[in-house]
Amino acid sequence: MNATRLDIRLNADSKTLIQQAAELRNQTVTQFVVATLLDEAGKVVAEHAQVVLSDRDRDLFLKLLDAPPRPNKALRDAVKSHQKRRLR
Repeated sequence: MNATRLDIRLNADSKTLIQQAAELRNQTVTQFVVATLLDEAGKVVAEHAQVVLSDRDRDLFLKLLDAPPRPNKALRDAVKSHQKRRLR
């Protein structure tokens, strides 16, 4: 694995707290920081990869999938305009 550096600055109290936490887990500070950051980063990415709907919104979404509304005039005009540009 190619290692790259991540430099951070923090105050003395924060560093001491991180060192204590690493010791309690029998890890080096680097191991603790990397594991903790990767865990949190994974959670953040997962949160943004999912859409959570209320029951009401889920039902509305499924209803629209089953019976989508008819395109309005503006949408029909936009499609025609797009098709004309593609044919040029």
